[in-house]
Amino acid sequence: MKYQNNIPATKVERATKFVQTGIKVGGNYIKHYAKKAFDSSVTREDLHEENAADIYSALSELKGSALKVAQMMSMDRNLLPRAYTERFAMAQYSAPPLSGPLVVKTFTNYFGKTPQQMFDTFGMNAVNAASIGQVHQATKDGRKLAVKIQYPGVADSVRADLKMVKPFAVRLMNLNERDIDKYMDEVETKLIEETDYRLELRRSREISEACAHLGGLRFANYYPEYSSDRVLTMDWMEGRHLDEFLKTNPSQEVRDKIGQALWDFYDYQVHTLRTVHADPHPGNFLMQPDGTLGVIDFGCVKEIPENYYVNYFTLINPDILSDAGLTEKTFFGLEFLHETDSPAERRFYVDLFREMIVLLGKPFHEEVFDFGDQAYFDGVFEYADRLTKMKELRESKVARGSKDALYINRTYYGLYAMLNQLKARVRTSSPAWIWELKTDVRQ
Repeated sequence: MKYQNNIPATKVERATKFVQTGIKVGGNYIKHYAKKAFDSSVTREDLHEENAADIYSALSELKGSALKVAQMMSMDRNLLPRAYTERFAMAQYSAPPLSGPLVVKTFTNYFGKTPQQMFDTFGMNAVNAASIGQVHQATKDGRKLAVKIQYPGVADSVRADLKMVKPFAVRLMNLNERDIDKYMDEVETKLIEETDYRLELRRSREISEACAHLGGLRFANYYPEYSSDRVLTMDWMEGRHLDEFLKTNPSQEVRDKIGQALWDFYDYQVHTLRTVHADPHPGNFLMQPDGTLGVIDFGCVKEIPENYYVNYFTLINPDILSDAGLTEKTFFGLEFLHETDSPAERRFYVDLFREMIVLLGKPFHEEVFDFGDQAYFDGVFEYADRLTKMKELRESKVARGSKDALYINRTYYGLYAMLNQLKARVRTSSPAWIWELKTDVRQ
């Protein structure tokens, strides 16, 4: 395994790495078209493979926000060419880890002790390395522990990194800069929160305790005495990540049980706590052969504003979409529509986003939904593909959708994607009181 002895920390070092990567990607385009001139078998996919490898290599060296954005993009399998999605997904739990000396330096900076002095045993080789930090195994007083260590400089580089990664995001995601700019503040806020391990410790304990009564879930205990701003210590949890778990060929019964635990976990957070673990990618869950699900990493948590919640989930009720006046009012509340829109633009966007609501809301309208129904997901992917190519959206004078939508949509997309991989059949019917939200919208 390749280890890193240092991470580019200053703005100049990190900017230089981005520039070097941009030059390399540009060179890949030149080489691609030169090869294609002499060999017609050379495909666009070959170019994507080279670019994805070069971009991921650079981002994995930089760590932090740059790599986190790549991880976020990898969750949407229809947003990027397959080569990028597969390569960026490695950021979930297999980025190159820090070397031993940097690990020791982090401990001495925050505790004044080495990890060997703090724990009975401490494994110097990381067992998991992602975008913000890496995990080591330790023991203390007979307890097996997971110790998460944040990469040096990550917290200080968030704002600068996002500015540098923006051109990559605009080009790869085929979005206009207005959309990117509107949501950048939200992304920046969440990424800064993810670097605050004391905040994560508090949220981890609060959400774990609030959801402890739900069936099929397991949560770790957290240890403040062995944690700091950049180190977080918790119980070690056994289990497999999703891809590894599926290779064991689990039964439909077990896959359904895990799928139900996932759905119930998110359903309770969204509709009862109004605070949600907003990073549902496979690296944050551990699965057991008996169908129990371990939940880890509460770094990314979204608090849902009341007004946004009412508007968003009102649309689950089909009566709203059949009421033109209420639909338009709700779409204004969600910022799908704007006062500056012409009558023709309003009709266009109402039809466009009504289609989206019907499609994404379908699981809520069935007692049991089969997330293994590939025809349903093909329809979702086809709709998303149309959106990315839609001239009206790219050239719109305003961004469409509230900034609060970014992490709520990401949460549901990640949840749906995991349930689809599990091919789980899940009881998804919503609580009766959700259907009563229509009253709130009328007021």
